[in-house]
Order: sequence, then structure tokens, then C-alpha cells
Amino acid sequence: MHPLLTRRGLYAISDGPRPDFLAAVEAALRGGAALLQYRDKTADSARRAFEARALRELCARHEVPFIVNDDVDLALAVGADGVHLGEDDGDIAAARARLGAEAIIGVSCYDSLARARQLAAAGADYLAFGAFFASPTKPNARRATPDLLRAAKPLDLPLVAIGGITPDNAPALVEAGADFLAVISGVFAPADPEAAARRYAAMYTK
Repeated sequence: MHPLLTRRGLYAISDGPRPDFLAAVEAALRGGAALLQYRDKTADSARRAFEARALRELCARHEVPFIVNDDVDLALAVGADGVHLGEDDGDIAAARARLGAEAIIGVSCYDSLARARQLAAAGADYLAFGAFFASPTKPNARRATPDLLRAAKPLDLPLVAIGGITPDNAPALVEAGADFLAVISGVFAPADPEAAARRYAAMYTK
């Protein structure tokens, strides 16, 4: 297991752009996020670079690993701890060659155990499955079931659950083997992201 992934818990994924972006993310970090991913699908490269650097500093201050979604170049430029790759974002070997042996490289496996096995063999550091529930971020996402988490446990990598996760439906995913709960709107839509983050983080302290 990657040494930066030994702490289980909330995997907060940012929801910018928004006017209070940095304040909201720092609130989630105070609330106990165990991982943070910068996710921004806009084409504003200057703002994205500024925000990613700022988040890198915030995460370092809170001793939380910082992951960049999809963009290996940006991850390298800002000194991120790693990158998250979807099925159209390049392969693990290429990202590893750019970011180095110590980088966290996480991958989306969607609803596919076969894909998870393939990517685990290719050197992924964590495997993300979902969507487990209807998600406002990706309403048409493929759907996964908790049994998929149980089936992936023998791969011996941290497992991430994503997609419509709330404090009410999260316990079933934790029980099924989710090491991280990846949450966007559940943390950043509420007026108090710190309190929202604490509710998810508490799933791993009971």
C-alpha cells in the first residue's frame, strides 16, 4: 500500500469554480478529509494553476495528500502528491513516468471488476468504483453495487466509493469495504463544509 494512503476516511473532491473556493476546501480539511482531489473541468488554465498551487499548500499544512483529477501536466507543475485517471486520461505507466515512483496514481474502475484487476496489475495505488447512488455531478454515470467492493478486496489496494454518497447511505459502503468515501456535493453544497466533512469522517472513527 502507498504510504500516503494508510489513513481511511473522507476523500473530498472540490467543486469549483466558486467565489469561496479556497475557504470551502480549507473548511473540508479542517473537518477531517483524509484525501483531497482538485477537480475542475473548465479551460481556464491560469486559474486552475493558481488554485492547484494554493490547494497544494493547504493540504501540506493539514498533512493531507493532494491529488489532481485527470491532468498529469498540472499535477507535475504544482508538485501534487498524485493524479486520478479516468478511462480517457492516459495510462498508468505514462503517468508514473512523468510523476515518479512515489506518486499516488488512482484510477476509476466504474462498475468493472475486470478493469480493477487490470489496473491493479498495471500499478494503480487505489481503485475507485461508482456511482453507487444517483449523483448530481454525473447523473448518467454507470452504477456499481456494494458487492463490487467486497469482490475487489482481494486485490489488496485501497478502495474508493463515489457517486451520490450521503451520511445516511455511506455506512453500507464502509461495511462493504470502502476505504475512502469520495464526495463532492455532499461536502461542498452545504453552507458549512467543515461540519459536512466531519459527518463523513466520523464513519471511520466509530
